[in-house]
Amino acid sequence: MSAQIDKARIDWNAVRADFPLLTREVNGKPLVYFDSANTGQKPASVIETVDDFYRRHNANVSRAVHTLGSEATDAYEAARTKLAGFVNVHRDELVLCSGTTFAINVVAYSWALPRLKPGDAILLTRMEHHANIVPWQLVAERTGATIKVAEITRDGTLDLDALYKAMTPDVKLLGVTHVSNVLGTINPVREICREARKRGIATVVDGSQALPHRCVDITAIGCDFYAFTGHKMCGPTGTGALWARKEHLAAMPPFLGGGEMIKEVRFDGTVFNDAPHKFEAGTPNIAGHIGLGAAVDYLDALGMANVEAREAELLAHLNEELTRIEGLRIVGTARDKAAVVSFLVEGAHAHDLATLLDLQGVAVRSGHHCAHPLMHFYGVAATCRASLAFYNTHDEIETFAAAIHKVRKLLA
Repeated sequence: MSAQIDKARIDWNAVRADFPLLTREVNGKPLVYFDSANTGQKPASVIETVDDFYRRHNANVSRAVHTLGSEATDAYEAARTKLAGFVNVHRDELVLCSGTTFAINVVAYSWALPRLKPGDAILLTRMEHHANIVPWQLVAERTGATIKVAEITRDGTLDLDALYKAMTPDVKLLGVTHVSNVLGTINPVREICREARKRGIATVVDGSQALPHRCVDITAIGCDFYAFTGHKMCGPTGTGALWARKEHLAAMPPFLGGGEMIKEVRFDGTVFNDAPHKFEAGTPNIAGHIGLGAAVDYLDALGMANVEAREAELLAHLNEELTRIEGLRIVGTARDKAAVVSFLVEGAHAHDLATLLDLQGVAVRSGHHCAHPLMHFYGVAATCRASLAFYNTHDEIETFAAAIHKVRKLLA
């Protein structure tokens, strides 16, 4: 894991050149890609790694003794090892899967569904992504458990006093995002998990928006489960992982049944594989996860402390430019934020604004961002969201601000 900040050694223009897509033009304008919270762009090393797998090593994993099968298996398991080191966990506690949504569903169906009962409660925060809401609603419907909500303050900060008061004896599980995909708020998950652990509450942390922006040490956080996705951290789509405490993985039944997750199958019963493989039924996204391993190599070489410092500089510049725009309102102004800014412009619907910005070559997300309860809290149907990454530039921020000024005139 990266720890030291060394700005002097990073040539951010050279870093940007590692990302082929960023050289594109859109609608005749140089692309300004401000949608990395949706999906991150991929460096050439990741693209080439995936291409090389399909050109030279393509075979299924763990099912053949021939050379290609051994090469594929070794590369796939090496990616697991790299990813485990990146977040400071043991590789045998890391279930490779399609991403955060799948990972949280594994916890919902393999851990929560067999344990929860009427009278139990699941505690969630107002700022959760639908992926950390809907699975718990489905489990609650089937078990008779209830959903409780921990609220936020108007600036988008989680109300910790209210959260801790809500940790009553009926609460068996807490779902909390590490970083809000809408507000950019960075939650103090280490403190939150410590308080939950004191009360015997299991914790599920959604880390999708944390790993692309900052150093993440899952062991230090002290949660029970941590879910994250690969495509937001420079890796291919359809990749990610669930980390779970070893005792949980040992006690949890498999979520899916099929090949690869078994030791022996007879018609009178099946002996399941050891964790994490007992949760990895079927042929995985082999090339994707090998590509994710290459993404980890890339981020490690940059240093996540350097990434975090770079994005903090970009965020400060973005906030400075946006506050100068008359009629623009930033939604979510917590003190601790990742490089994600949701905003509204007076007199413009979020979708119209995003469409007109696209005509200027600027890519931002508009909509509810899979966070309906959060939109309801702010009394809006949608926002625009500009989300930065280390490969963005200060010039792009000024281009973005100028584009908003131009769009405002068009809408006046």
